[in-house]
Amino acid sequence: MKAFYQDFRLGILGGGQLGRMLLQACPNYDVYNVVLDPDADAPCRHLASRFVQGSLTDFDTVYRFGKEVDLLTIEIENVNVAALYQLEREGLTVYPQPRVIDIIQDKRTQKQFYRDHGIPTPDFLLVDGKADIAANLDFLPAFNKLGRGGYDGGGVRRLDTAADLERAFDAPGVLEQLVDFEREISVIAARNAQGEVAVFPAVECVFDPRYNLVDYLLAPSQSTPAVLARAEAIARTVVERLQIVGILAVEMFVTRAGEVLVNEVAPRPHNSGHQTINANYTSQYEQHLRAILDLPLGATALKTPSAMVNVLGAEGHSGLARYEGLDALLAIAGVNLFLYGKKFTRPKRKMGHVTILDTDMERLMQKVEKVKQTIRVVAQ
Repeated sequence: MKAFYQDFRLGILGGGQLGRMLLQACPNYDVYNVVLDPDADAPCRHLASRFVQGSLTDFDTVYRFGKEVDLLTIEIENVNVAALYQLEREGLTVYPQPRVIDIIQDKRTQKQFYRDHGIPTPDFLLVDGKADIAANLDFLPAFNKLGRGGYDGGGVRRLDTAADLERAFDAPGVLEQLVDFEREISVIAARNAQGEVAVFPAVECVFDPRYNLVDYLLAPSQSTPAVLARAEAIARTVVERLQIVGILAVEMFVTRAGEVLVNEVAPRPHNSGHQTINANYTSQYEQHLRAILDLPLGATALKTPSAMVNVLGAEGHSGLARYEGLDALLAIAGVNLFLYGKKFTRPKRKMGHVTILDTDMERLMQKVEKVKQTIRVVAQ
């Protein structure tokens, strides 16, 4: 592979906010980048060294794009894996590897991977549609998850009784037993091609019940030391079993009995790692670059406790975005604002995030509430 600081081209499939923040880490390593995304106004459009508009799921588009770069990575899983396999066979380095993306793209194969490798996860059944669910009503209450296509809270429906059967997906998916959990946490881990693994401290995710999206997160998680050690060990195990090169977000449940169960994983930078830009010695984005460039991984320790609040489009507002409350927001000590460059807002669309730093957890939580009440994304 060419030296990354010379005439080297990093290809990135996906031009959303995760790609945007990955691009912001590239100049420090003098990495020339090329981004593919179907949206002409994608967040990466004006930050990429070169931007290509095109489908991420079309074989020919992804294949041609891959032939123009020296290393290919992703910022979203919904890409044409067949093209990635072909590029890999022809000698292109693709990280994370196509086989890893293939496993994770379908929740059915992902869940079966956990079972086959002894990774703790909620009990589940593989189902082909409503008929299979109807034949297993004794498994309820459970979550019915689409095998493919669910993202950011989509593709998931809770089924409590037979009366909910009409709400089930009539498509291949998973029936996952309801877990009586105390909290949800996430651990981001990275692995380079030499097999070096580094794990970030666990963060605690608080979900908005209306949208099934992360409302805010706290770093570090307030779980017990034993739970945190268990969670970090599980994340390391998942990374090593997958043999992934790159970064992996491992989302987990902590049950009221203190058990730690893997919910889902994402083979890319993740919403639960945004705060690492300000709060950790190495950001998740720099760590991903280090991993795929096969450099030594960076230190993952927290410099200070932090929180991250997602900035979502307001209900009832669709159109050109306007941000209310910025002056008051930026007057709060320890606040860092990240806007994603999305021209149009719509309800619950991720438009940005706010990272908050404070050494005192009580003050940190007070600032979280203040931030949530201060910034608002509306249509002009």
